[in-house]
Amino acid sequence: MTHTQPSFQGIIGVARCDITPPAGIYSRNWGAALHDVADGIQRPMTLTCITVQAKRDDPPLVLIGADLGWWKSLDDEWFVRGGVLDALSIDAGRCMFCLSHTHAGPSVNREDAAKPGGQHCALYLEKLRAASIRAAQHALSTAVPATLDWRYGKCDLATNRDLRDPDRDRCIVGFNPAQPADDTLLLGRITDEQGRVLGTIVNYACHPTTLAWDNRLISPDYVGATREVVETHTHAPCLFLQGASGELAPAEQYSGDAALADSHGRRLGHAALATLEAMLPPATQLVFKGAIESGAALAMWKREPDEASRVLAVEKVEIELDLKPMPTTAQIKEEWQRTEDRVLKERLWRKLGVRQIVGDGTTSRKGLWSWRLGDALLFGHPFEAYSVFQTRLRAKFPSMPVVVMNIVNSYAGYLPPRELYGLDLYTVTVTPFAAGSLERFTEHALQAGERLQALAPHAAPAGTRK
Repeated sequence: MTHTQPSFQGIIGVARCDITPPAGIYSRNWGAALHDVADGIQRPMTLTCITVQAKRDDPPLVLIGADLGWWKSLDDEWFVRGGVLDALSIDAGRCMFCLSHTHAGPSVNREDAAKPGGQHCALYLEKLRAASIRAAQHALSTAVPATLDWRYGKCDLATNRDLRDPDRDRCIVGFNPAQPADDTLLLGRITDEQGRVLGTIVNYACHPTTLAWDNRLISPDYVGATREVVETHTHAPCLFLQGASGELAPAEQYSGDAALADSHGRRLGHAALATLEAMLPPATQLVFKGAIESGAALAMWKREPDEASRVLAVEKVEIELDLKPMPTTAQIKEEWQRTEDRVLKERLWRKLGVRQIVGDGTTSRKGLWSWRLGDALLFGHPFEAYSVFQTRLRAKFPSMPVVVMNIVNSYAGYLPPRELYGLDLYTVTVTPFAAGSLERFTEHALQAGERLQALAPHAAPAGTRK
């Protein structure tokens, strides 16, 4: 009888770049905000890259996490990610670019050029592209034989944010103490052959909406303090990956107080460190050695070496989803030009961006990226999926760590569960996707996971399947 720690062994590189924008950049992310540009920087904004290969000469898998909110343009997103693909000569299935979803970040939309501070947006996008390429190249060039292993933990920072308004017949977005929230944290640890930590991965689902309309600083929100706590202990970069947080956020949020964001981040950071401390050494398992008779019969478990999996596999599929009836791009633009209300104008601008991303048709095809890294499964997609997406996947594959990432390789809006459609709920109102889209997308992810799980634990690396 053995207890193993899920892992992968191969060639792994880790790199970090600063992507802090100029303080005066356009950064209006809230309809209620009375300002358009940031006054300063609360914490540096970073981009972290991990490259993974089974063998040195294999094309890498590239996992990038950046302190950014969401994409508003397919062209802008592709300008950045496409640069990485070209620089490393890899296909689109081999790169997942995940945004932390901070709501206190800069605009990455070149169409904001005419707005206050918008003159910085195009130059910032070029900086972001260059930083992404530089981080990926550096991670790949400095990659070493290493082990990536995983452990689940818990953190109660995230709460349900779909609340019935006690004063009016509607739903509002904020802490709902009556509903449970997924508190799962997944920690990955990368160590070299000498046991030195090269990097960590924190996968957690919680909206970074601590800082809102009263905040006038560029900030990674709680993610910044989470990284600081973990990196102070490990002396290695920490990559944050936003989980399926469609209905999850801190109980205390919508603040202008950066100290509250840091407090939230320390909670998650210490939970991550608690999980890290519970891990076995790399490539180690616990083996049952029998019972010792004492006052009671005592089970004896001992540490022994374990062979880590070396399998790498990739799938990328396009899934066609039905769209709700909604105005065309031209109609939204016309309405935006007519109104002078700042809040409504901001909502229409976001609605326009989503419509442009999904197109003017009645359906839209969106990507699902599925990877197998040793004993772990990774799923990335461009939506803000509700947490049921990750809980179903993890229930389906209980013996494998399952990393789930929202807002990967573009942005396409919310995916709420079917039963919420018909409610006056923000996530249902703003999503362009029809009822049943989350369920359809989840079924495709489950099927992809089954195919990847079926690979032999130590199979040769597989190429991209489309």
